Amino acid sequence: MKHALSLFVVLYALWLLLSGHWVDPLLLTLGAVSAALAVFVAWRMEGLDHEGVPVSVTLNALAYWPWLLWQIVLANLAVARCILDPGRVAPRMAWVPASQCSDLGTVIYANSITLTPGTISVHVERGRILVHALEGGGIDDLEAGEMDRRCARVERPLAGLAGTPKERG
Repeated sequence: MKHALSLFVVLYALWLLLSGHWVDPLLLTLGAVSAALAVFVAWRMEGLDHEGVPVSVTLNALAYWPWLLWQIVLANLAVARCILDPGRVAPRMAWVPASQCSDLGTVIYANSITLTPGTISVHVERGRILVHALEGGGIDDLEAGEMDRRCARVERPLAGLAGTPKERG
């Protein structure tokens, strides 16, 4: 029940932020009905579980997003430098370690890599991700492990649910 309620609150808050309608009672009611219908459909599809609606991960994710946004800005600048100086482009593929304990944590890490301009997650295996980078610095940054550690912190509330990557595989 707490997963359904938290999903409703998040969906309704998102609807409010995106619609900008704060005073019209009809639109507020229709937004609430839309959010409730989406939760009902998710419940009927049996999509309300500890990983489908990870309430405990939310606060950690809110702390992670500003850092990720800053990394996206820095990566955009690096890609702009590559555009202005094509000699900097040196595509590289490498496996980077992924220390996440849950599937959700691994997805957060792989998506964070892909969201960062100049790098893309190509393939995910237990305990590692194949990454393509526009220049070697992108791989070097990932191998340093800061993004991996921060993603592991985001999934920390779920860590007890799945075991370590070695235990899963």
